[in-house]
Amino acid sequence: VGGPFGVLAKRAWAAKSIRFDGWGGVVSEAFQKYAFQPFTKATGIEVVEGEFGDMDTYLTRVKASFPPGGEFNLAHLSGVFDYARYVGLDYNIELDESKIPNLSNVMSAMMEPYRAITKGKLSAVPYDYGQTGIAYNTKYIPKDKADKLGASLLWDKELKGKLGSFNDWRTNIWYAALHTGQNPNNISDLKAVWEAIREQRGLMKKYWGSGAELMSLLANEEIYATTAWSGRVAALQAQGHPIGFLAPHNCYSWQECIFVMKGTDLNMAQQLLNFMLAPDAAIAVAVGQKYPPSLDPTKVPMPDEVKNLPAFDPTGKLEGFLFANPQYWNSHEVEWAEQWDRVRAGG
Repeated sequence: VGGPFGVLAKRAWAAKSIRFDGWGGVVSEAFQKYAFQPFTKATGIEVVEGEFGDMDTYLTRVKASFPPGGEFNLAHLSGVFDYARYVGLDYNIELDESKIPNLSNVMSAMMEPYRAITKGKLSAVPYDYGQTGIAYNTKYIPKDKADKLGASLLWDKELKGKLGSFNDWRTNIWYAALHTGQNPNNISDLKAVWEAIREQRGLMKKYWGSGAELMSLLANEEIYATTAWSGRVAALQAQGHPIGFLAPHNCYSWQECIFVMKGTDLNMAQQLLNFMLAPDAAIAVAVGQKYPPSLDPTKVPMPDEVKNLPAFDPTGKLEGFLFANPQYWNSHEVEWAEQWDRVRAGG
Protein backbone atom coordinates (compact mmCIF):
# COMPACT_ATOMS: atom_id res chain seq x y z
CA VAL A 1 0.00 0.00 0.00
CA GLY A 2 1.48 3.33 -1.08
CA GLY A 3 1.10 6.81 0.38
CA PRO A 4 0.91 7.99 4.00
CA PHE A 5 -1.70 5.40 4.98
CA GLY A 6 0.70 2.64 4.00
CA VAL A 7 3.37 4.16 6.27
CA LEU A 8 0.92 4.42 9.16
CA ALA A 9 -0.12 0.80 8.71
CA LYS A 10 3.50 -0.33 8.82
CA ARG A 11 4.10 1.69 12.00
CA ALA A 12 1.02 0.18 13.65
CA TRP A 13 2.16 -3.31 12.64
CA ALA A 14 5.61 -2.71 14.12
CA ALA A 15 4.20 -1.14 17.29
CA LYS A 16 2.65 -4.39 18.52
CA SER A 17 4.89 -5.80 21.21
CA ILE A 18 4.90 -7.93 24.34
CA ARG A 19 7.57 -8.21 27.04
CA PHE A 20 9.17 -11.47 28.12
CA ASP A 21 11.57 -11.71 31.08
CA GLY A 22 13.88 -14.70 31.38
CA TRP A 23 17.13 -16.07 32.76
CA GLY A 24 19.61 -14.59 30.27
CA GLY A 25 22.65 -16.29 28.76
CA VAL A 26 22.25 -19.49 26.75
CA VAL A 27 18.63 -19.77 27.90
CA SER A 28 17.61 -16.40 26.48
CA GLU A 29 19.63 -17.06 23.33
CA ALA A 30 17.63 -20.24 22.70
CA PHE A 31 14.31 -18.48 23.26
CA GLN A 32 15.28 -15.60 21.00
CA LYS A 33 16.57 -17.72 18.12
CA TYR A 34 14.02 -20.52 18.07
CA ALA A 35 10.87 -18.89 19.42
CA PHE A 36 10.80 -15.10 19.48
CA GLN A 37 12.38 -14.26 16.14
CA PRO A 38 10.24 -16.81 14.22
CA PHE A 39 7.15 -15.61 16.12
CA THR A 40 7.79 -11.98 15.16
CA LYS A 41 8.36 -13.00 11.56
CA ALA A 42 5.07 -14.94 11.53
CA THR A 43 2.88 -12.42 13.39
CA GLY A 44 4.53 -8.99 13.37
CA ILE A 45 4.44 -8.95 17.18
CA GLU A 46 7.80 -7.95 18.64
CA VAL A 47 8.98 -9.71 21.79
CA VAL A 48 10.79 -7.24 24.04
CA GLU A 49 13.23 -9.20 26.20
CA GLY A 50 14.33 -8.58 29.76
CA GLU A 51 16.34 -10.79 32.08
CA PHE A 52 16.89 -11.50 35.75
CA GLY A 53 19.25 -13.49 37.94
CA ASP A 54 16.95 -14.63 40.72
CA MET A 55 13.25 -14.84 41.46
CA ASP A 56 13.10 -12.68 44.58
CA THR A 57 14.75 -9.66 42.94
CA TYR A 58 12.50 -9.99 39.91
CA LEU A 59 9.36 -10.14 42.06
CA THR A 60 10.45 -6.92 43.77
CA ARG A 61 10.64 -5.26 40.36
CA VAL A 62 7.21 -6.60 39.40
CA LYS A 63 5.66 -5.29 42.61
CA ALA A 64 7.08 -1.85 41.89
CA SER A 65 5.49 -1.86 38.41
CA PHE A 66 1.93 -2.50 39.53
CA PRO A 67 -1.01 -1.65 39.24
CA PRO A 68 -1.73 -3.98 36.28
CA GLY A 69 -0.77 -2.66 32.90
CA GLY A 70 2.78 -2.02 34.08
CA GLU A 71 5.90 -2.91 32.16
CA PHE A 72 5.87 -6.69 32.72
CA ASN A 73 3.89 -9.22 30.69
CA LEU A 74 5.31 -12.75 30.53
CA ALA A 75 7.98 -14.28 32.75
CA HIS A 76 9.90 -17.56 32.75
CA LEU A 77 9.19 -18.37 36.40
CA SER A 78 10.87 -21.18 38.28
CA GLY A 79 8.90 -23.63 40.36
CA VAL A 80 5.30 -24.08 41.36
CA PHE A 81 6.00 -22.02 44.49
CA ASP A 82 6.62 -18.93 42.33
CA TYR A 83 3.31 -19.54 40.56
CA ALA A 84 1.65 -19.74 43.99
CA ARG A 85 3.37 -16.51 45.11
CA TYR A 86 2.15 -14.53 42.11
CA VAL A 87 -1.36 -15.93 42.38
CA GLY A 88 -1.36 -15.09 46.10
CA LEU A 89 -0.53 -11.49 45.18
CA ASP A 90 -3.43 -11.46 42.67
CA TYR A 91 -1.08 -10.85 39.74
CA ASN A 92 -2.55 -13.68 37.67
CA ILE A 93 -5.03 -13.91 34.81
CA GLU A 94 -7.06 -16.83 33.43
CA LEU A 95 -5.85 -18.23 30.13
CA ASP A 96 -8.35 -19.25 27.47
CA GLU A 97 -7.03 -22.73 26.76
CA SER A 98 -9.05 -23.00 23.56
CA LYS A 99 -6.71 -20.34 22.16
CA ILE A 100 -3.66 -22.47 23.06
CA PRO A 101 -4.35 -25.79 21.29
CA ASN A 102 -0.74 -26.95 21.66
CA LEU A 103 -1.41 -27.34 25.41
CA SER A 104 -2.85 -30.74 24.48
CA ASN A 105 0.72 -32.03 24.07
CA VAL A 106 1.94 -30.83 27.49
CA MET A 107 2.49 -33.40 30.25
CA SER A 108 -0.51 -33.53 32.56
CA ALA A 109 1.92 -34.18 35.44
CA MET A 110 3.29 -30.67 34.89
CA MET A 111 -0.07 -28.92 34.58
CA GLU A 112 -1.82 -30.51 37.57
CA PRO A 113 0.15 -28.63 40.28
CA TYR A 114 -0.78 -25.30 38.69
CA ARG A 115 -4.44 -26.23 38.27
CA ALA A 116 -4.57 -27.20 41.94
CA ILE A 117 -3.59 -23.65 42.90
CA THR A 118 -5.95 -21.82 40.52
CA LYS A 119 -9.07 -23.99 40.82
CA GLY A 120 -8.57 -25.99 37.65
CA LYS A 121 -7.58 -23.02 35.50
CA LEU A 122 -4.17 -21.94 34.25
CA SER A 123 -2.42 -18.59 34.61
CA ALA A 124 0.76 -19.96 33.01
CA VAL A 125 1.89 -22.81 30.80
CA PRO A 126 4.57 -25.28 31.90
CA TYR A 127 7.52 -25.03 29.54
CA ASP A 128 10.53 -27.01 30.75
CA TYR A 129 11.93 -28.83 33.73
CA GLY A 130 15.25 -29.76 35.27
CA GLN A 131 17.14 -30.36 38.46
CA THR A 132 19.47 -28.41 40.69
CA GLY A 133 22.01 -31.15 41.23
CA ILE A 134 25.74 -31.08 41.81
CA ALA A 135 28.26 -30.30 39.08
CA TYR A 136 31.78 -31.54 39.64
CA ASN A 137 35.05 -31.49 37.73
CA THR A 138 35.94 -35.07 36.87
CA LYS A 139 39.65 -34.15 36.60
CA TYR A 140 39.75 -33.59 40.35
CA ILE A 141 36.78 -35.56 41.70
CA PRO A 142 36.32 -39.22 40.69
CA LYS A 143 32.78 -40.31 39.86
CA ASP A 144 32.80 -43.03 42.51
CA LYS A 145 33.66 -40.46 45.18
CA ALA A 146 30.86 -38.14 44.04
CA ASP A 147 28.36 -41.00 43.97
CA LYS A 148 29.41 -42.17 47.43
CA LEU A 149 29.22 -38.75 49.08
CA GLY A 150 26.07 -37.56 47.32
CA ALA A 151 24.90 -34.21 48.70
CA SER A 152 27.72 -34.32 51.24
CA LEU A 153 30.23 -33.73 48.44
CA LEU A 154 29.45 -30.04 49.03
CA TRP A 155 30.85 -30.40 52.55
CA ASP A 156 34.05 -32.24 51.58
CA LYS A 157 36.87 -30.57 53.51
CA GLU A 158 39.36 -31.70 50.86
CA LEU A 159 37.61 -29.28 48.49
CA LYS A 160 37.91 -26.23 50.76
CA GLY A 161 38.22 -23.11 48.63
CA LYS A 162 37.01 -24.97 45.54
CA LEU A 163 33.31 -25.26 46.36
CA GLY A 164 30.44 -23.10 45.14
CA SER A 165 26.68 -22.81 45.42
CA PHE A 166 23.80 -20.78 44.03
CA ASN A 167 23.23 -17.66 46.13
CA ASP A 168 19.68 -18.70 46.98
CA TRP A 169 18.17 -19.54 50.35
CA ARG A 170 15.98 -22.38 49.04
CA THR A 171 18.79 -24.20 47.27
CA ASN A 172 21.15 -24.06 50.24
CA ILE A 173 18.55 -25.08 52.81
CA TRP A 174 17.45 -27.94 50.54
CA TYR A 175 21.00 -29.30 50.27
CA ALA A 176 21.72 -28.81 53.96
CA ALA A 177 18.61 -30.88 54.65
CA LEU A 178 19.91 -33.65 52.37
CA HIS A 179 23.36 -33.46 54.00
CA THR A 180 21.79 -33.88 57.45
CA GLY A 181 19.59 -36.79 56.32
CA GLN A 182 16.27 -34.94 56.20
CA ASN A 183 13.39 -34.56 53.76
CA PRO A 184 13.63 -31.00 52.36
CA ASN A 185 9.84 -30.75 52.26
CA ASN A 186 9.52 -31.67 55.94
CA ILE A 187 12.58 -30.50 57.91
CA SER A 188 12.44 -31.66 61.52
CA ASP A 189 15.82 -30.40 62.75
CA LEU A 190 16.23 -26.85 61.48
CA LYS A 191 19.10 -26.18 63.88
CA ALA A 192 21.17 -28.90 62.18
CA VAL A 193 20.45 -27.31 58.80
CA TRP A 194 21.76 -23.88 59.85
CA GLU A 195 24.79 -25.43 61.52
CA ALA A 196 25.56 -27.29 58.28
CA ILE A 197 25.27 -24.10 56.24
CA ARG A 198 27.60 -22.27 58.66
CA GLU A 199 30.12 -25.09 58.36
CA GLN A 200 29.86 -25.07 54.58
CA ARG A 201 30.33 -21.31 54.35
CA GLY A 202 33.89 -21.73 55.60
CA LEU A 203 34.61 -24.13 52.73
CA MET A 204 33.12 -21.94 50.00
CA LYS A 205 34.93 -20.14 47.21
CA LYS A 206 31.86 -18.36 45.83
CA TYR A 207 28.09 -18.12 46.04
CA TRP A 208 27.30 -17.47 42.39
CA GLY A 209 24.37 -15.40 41.19
CA SER A 210 23.70 -16.34 37.56
CA GLY A 211 23.97 -19.22 35.12
CA ALA A 212 26.68 -17.38 33.22
CA GLU A 213 28.73 -17.01 36.41
CA LEU A 214 28.21 -20.68 37.26
CA MET A 215 29.52 -21.76 33.86
CA SER A 216 32.50 -19.40 34.07
CA LEU A 217 33.52 -20.63 37.52
CA LEU A 218 33.42 -24.26 36.42
CA ALA A 219 34.98 -23.75 32.99
CA ASN A 220 37.88 -21.77 34.45
CA GLU A 221 38.35 -24.33 37.24
CA GLU A 222 37.89 -21.72 39.94
CA ILE A 223 35.59 -24.20 41.64
CA TYR A 224 35.51 -28.00 41.40
CA ALA A 225 32.03 -28.74 42.79
CA THR A 226 28.85 -26.73 43.21
CA THR A 227 25.09 -26.85 43.20
CA ALA A 228 24.21 -26.43 39.54
CA TRP A 229 21.32 -26.30 37.11
CA SER A 230 21.21 -29.40 34.93
CA GLY A 231 20.90 -27.44 31.69
CA ARG A 232 23.98 -25.32 32.36
CA VAL A 233 25.92 -28.51 33.10
CA ALA A 234 24.76 -29.96 29.79
CA ALA A 235 25.95 -26.79 28.05
CA LEU A 236 29.39 -27.14 29.64
CA GLN A 237 29.56 -30.79 28.65
CA ALA A 238 28.64 -29.86 25.07
CA GLN A 239 31.56 -27.41 25.08
CA GLY A 240 33.92 -30.24 26.03
CA HIS A 241 34.50 -29.41 29.69
CA PRO A 242 35.08 -32.40 32.05
CA ILE A 243 32.01 -31.71 34.18
CA GLY A 244 29.92 -34.48 35.70
CA PHE A 245 26.36 -34.13 37.00
CA LEU A 246 25.23 -35.75 40.22
CA ALA A 247 21.54 -36.00 41.11
CA PRO A 248 21.56 -37.25 44.72
CA HIS A 249 18.53 -38.88 46.32
CA ASN A 250 15.75 -36.28 46.66
CA CYS A 251 17.62 -33.97 44.28
CA TYR A 252 16.06 -30.52 44.05
CA SER A 253 13.77 -30.93 41.03
CA TRP A 254 11.81 -28.13 39.45
CA GLN A 255 9.73 -27.12 36.51
CA GLU A 256 9.50 -23.73 34.87
CA CYS A 257 6.43 -22.03 33.51
CA ILE A 258 5.68 -19.02 31.38
CA PHE A 259 3.48 -16.88 33.60
CA VAL A 260 1.16 -14.19 32.23
CA MET A 261 0.82 -11.06 34.38
CA LYS A 262 -2.46 -9.28 35.00
CA GLY A 263 -2.84 -6.37 32.60
CA THR A 264 -1.21 -8.20 29.68
CA ASP A 265 -2.87 -8.30 26.25
CA LEU A 266 -4.19 -11.88 26.37
CA ASN A 267 -4.65 -12.18 22.63
CA MET A 268 -0.95 -11.53 22.01
CA ALA A 269 0.12 -13.61 25.02
CA GLN A 270 -1.89 -16.65 23.95
CA GLN A 271 -0.59 -16.40 20.39
CA LEU A 272 2.98 -16.40 21.72
CA LEU A 273 2.36 -19.27 24.16
CA ASN A 274 0.80 -21.44 21.49
CA PHE A 275 3.66 -20.71 19.11
CA MET A 276 6.23 -21.60 21.77
CA LEU A 277 4.48 -24.89 22.60
CA ALA A 278 4.46 -26.05 18.98
CA PRO A 279 6.73 -29.13 18.83
CA ASP A 280 9.21 -27.60 16.37
CA ALA A 281 9.73 -24.51 18.52
CA ALA A 282 9.61 -26.24 21.92
CA ILE A 283 12.10 -28.94 20.91
CA ALA A 284 14.47 -26.44 19.28
CA VAL A 285 14.40 -24.27 22.43
CA ALA A 286 14.97 -27.38 24.59
CA VAL A 287 18.03 -28.39 22.58
CA GLY A 288 19.31 -24.81 22.66
CA GLN A 289 18.85 -24.18 26.39
CA LYS A 290 19.61 -27.80 27.40
CA TYR A 291 16.44 -28.37 29.45
CA PRO A 292 13.78 -30.96 28.46
CA PRO A 293 10.52 -29.47 27.19
CA SER A 294 7.16 -29.79 28.90
CA LEU A 295 5.81 -31.75 25.94
CA ASP A 296 4.80 -35.33 26.75
CA PRO A 297 7.40 -37.62 25.11
CA THR A 298 4.76 -40.34 24.78
CA LYS A 299 2.80 -37.98 22.50
CA VAL A 300 5.56 -36.03 20.78
CA PRO A 301 8.65 -37.92 19.50
CA MET A 302 11.86 -36.50 20.96
CA PRO A 303 15.23 -36.39 19.20
CA ASP A 304 18.32 -37.86 20.83
CA GLU A 305 19.52 -34.35 21.71
CA VAL A 306 16.58 -34.13 24.13
CA LYS A 307 16.64 -37.74 25.29
CA ASN A 308 20.27 -37.36 26.34
CA LEU A 309 19.74 -34.22 28.43
CA PRO A 310 20.26 -34.46 32.20
CA ALA A 311 16.90 -34.92 34.01
CA PHE A 312 14.98 -36.08 30.89
CA ASP A 313 12.08 -38.38 31.82
CA PRO A 314 10.99 -40.65 28.94
CA THR A 315 7.76 -41.63 30.73
CA GLY A 316 6.33 -38.13 30.89
CA LYS A 317 5.12 -38.82 34.44
CA LEU A 318 7.98 -37.28 36.50
CA GLU A 319 7.37 -39.85 39.23
CA GLY A 320 10.98 -39.93 40.45
CA PHE A 321 11.24 -36.16 40.91
CA LEU A 322 10.99 -34.40 44.27
CA PHE A 323 9.55 -30.92 43.79
CA ALA A 324 9.42 -28.19 46.42
CA ASN A 325 6.08 -28.12 48.24
CA PRO A 326 4.85 -24.56 47.54
CA GLN A 327 2.80 -24.19 50.73
CA TYR A 328 5.65 -25.42 52.90
CA TRP A 329 8.40 -23.30 51.36
CA ASN A 330 6.33 -20.15 50.86
CA SER A 331 5.14 -20.23 54.47
CA HIS A 332 8.78 -20.12 55.68
CA GLU A 333 10.10 -17.67 53.08
CA VAL A 334 10.42 -14.53 55.22
CA GLU A 335 12.01 -16.28 58.19
CA TRP A 336 14.36 -18.53 56.23
CA ALA A 337 15.44 -15.94 53.66
CA GLU A 338 16.40 -13.50 56.43
CA GLN A 339 18.26 -16.19 58.36
CA TRP A 340 20.08 -17.25 55.18
CA ASP A 341 21.26 -13.67 54.62
CA ARG A 342 22.61 -13.54 58.18
CA VAL A 343 24.37 -16.91 57.99
CA ARG A 344 25.86 -16.20 54.57
CA ALA A 345 27.26 -12.96 55.95
CA GLY A 346 28.89 -14.80 58.83
CA GLY A 347 26.17 -14.59 61.48
